Amino acid sequence: MNDRLEKQLRFALEADKEKNIVRQTLISDGSRRENDAEHAWHAALMAVLLHEHSNEKIDLLRTVTMLLIHDIVEIDAGDTYAYDEQAKLSQRDRETAAADRIFGLLPGDQRDSLRALWEEFEAGETAEAKFARTMDNLQPMTLNNATGGRVWRERGVALHQILKRNEITGEGSRVLWEYARDKIITPHHEKGNITD
Repeated sequence: MNDRLEKQLRFALEADKEKNIVRQTLISDGSRRENDAEHAWHAALMAVLLHEHSNEKIDLLRTVTMLLIHDIVEIDAGDTYAYDEQAKLSQRDRETAAADRIFGLLPGDQRDSLRALWEEFEAGETAEAKFARTMDNLQPMTLNNATGGRVWRERGVALHQILKRNEITGEGSRVLWEYARDKIITPHHEKGNITD
């Protein structure tokens, strides 16, 4: 029992390192960039609030757990910016190696369970994974919107890049994707914060 508890607490402490992984997205007041832990918490909270808009009935706890761990691999692999095509080439290999190490800190049953949830999120095939990925995409869009499209403008993000990244967003929730497209993306494109 003590060995199990030690492993669980070691994993929990390791997960705290997510606070050190800085993302490109600014927090809502624009004062600084958010970190991975803040992103995971915010996306999980959004799932609790918005799950009624899922295309399919979902297991909310499974979805929230998925969101809380989906970026934990970035402790080792680093954050890969959504529009950095070069970094995406090695992303899967970096993240798989990180998953092996980080989930490997847990007792066997939890290692297998959380690793399977991470893989499920990555595959994006179940109703829970589809909705979790919708939250993963919607969360930074809401922050970009709150900060006047600043990061999109500063990084020169193009409309075709955003649409390609969000090809899967409607698979989790057509309602939320249509809202994001019509109320966030289109207005920022019209204002020039998102390029052609």
